Amino acid sequence: MASRFKEALEHVLQWEGGYVDHPDDPGGATNMGITLATLQSWRGRIVTRADVKALTPAEAGEIYKARYWDQCRCDELPEGVDTIVFDAAVNHGAGRAARLLQEALNVTSDGRIGPITLAAARRADPRGLVSEIAARRMLLYGSLAHFRTFGLGWSRRLMATLVAAVG
Repeated sequence: MASRFKEALEHVLQWEGGYVDHPDDPGGATNMGITLATLQSWRGRIVTRADVKALTPAEAGEIYKARYWDQCRCDELPEGVDTIVFDAAVNHGAGRAARLLQEALNVTSDGRIGPITLAAARRADPRGLVSEIAARRMLLYGSLAHFRTFGLGWSRRLMATLVAAVG
């Protein structure tokens, strides 16, 4: 199965944009969707807002590949499912994305994509699975404290991801 990481990353970056530090965003200083905490963890040292602002697209891509795409085993998921799971990992964290997938598949939800989850994903109808993950993400968004501030943007992102995944 050929990797669709590049296409999925392009989609995510359309929504993550450049440097922001919105006062209502619990993620704080973020560039291309990479938070200060994520960059600090990735580099293994203290980083500043200036470091986040100076983040290069190449380094952001490395972080996304290792911490989200590979961690969610997206190369092993059916086409379309890989896209929505990756986008969910970026937006909600890799563990939550795995749980969303597992709940949609009705398998044990432990936040780690292993052989049982992968086998169930391969047996599932990809379009139906993508739709189920999208519906569960919408419920998640609605439950978040900052939905009133960011909900319309999150909803637009989710609808665009759904289109990209079933395209």
